[in-house]
Amino acid sequence: MSTPPRIAVVDYGAGNLTSVAKALMRSGLVPNVTSDPVAVRDAQSVVLPGVGAFADGMKNLRAHKLSDAVRESIAAGKPYLGLCLGLQVLFDASDEHGHSEGLGLLRGRVERFSEKDAEGRLRRIPHIGWNTVVFEGAHPMCADLPREDAYYFVHSYRAVPTEASVTVGRADYGGAFTAAVARDNLFAVQFHPEKSQSAGKRLLDAYAAWVASCV
Repeated sequence: MSTPPRIAVVDYGAGNLTSVAKALMRSGLVPNVTSDPVAVRDAQSVVLPGVGAFADGMKNLRAHKLSDAVRESIAAGKPYLGLCLGLQVLFDASDEHGHSEGLGLLRGRVERFSEKDAEGRLRRIPHIGWNTVVFEGAHPMCADLPREDAYYFVHSYRAVPTEASVTVGRADYGGAFTAAVARDNLFAVQFHPEKSQSAGKRLLDAYAAWVASCV
């Protein structure tokens, strides 16, 4: 039997790590939950999960020297999967709790949902619950996913990419928003696969197949 790929699940104090690790194991992967930047650099793929505020997440990534390790892994061409906050920190900056700089790997900002939707109706924030995501594009992850599936969301902020081409999944919450992004060896989603039952497993199965094709 071949050795399973080494998957680093980045522990930067953002929580939800046990659920993510268990979900990855259900898709046949062997995750290593770690706050060691050396282990992140040495892994064959990196998963960056997260719940909580953008500013706190970036502060913790930098404090543990994990932001550089994540950048170096991505620069080396290793597959990256970002979940929720793991999508948001890819961008230049966020307005959450004041201005905070992100990893700057994708152009754009992370902004709070407006209080009113596209038709002027009040919108409940945060966006919590199940919502349909429509995927598009030629990224290997999209090729292995249903065009539409329902996933579980919990967020008040969403990414607003400068380049429309990085958006490969959209959902609607009183107006369309970016629910998934991809470019080369990056793939990240705003929702929580680990909370999304069968749809979440389909996505993580696709991730496992993608990683296997890259190592």
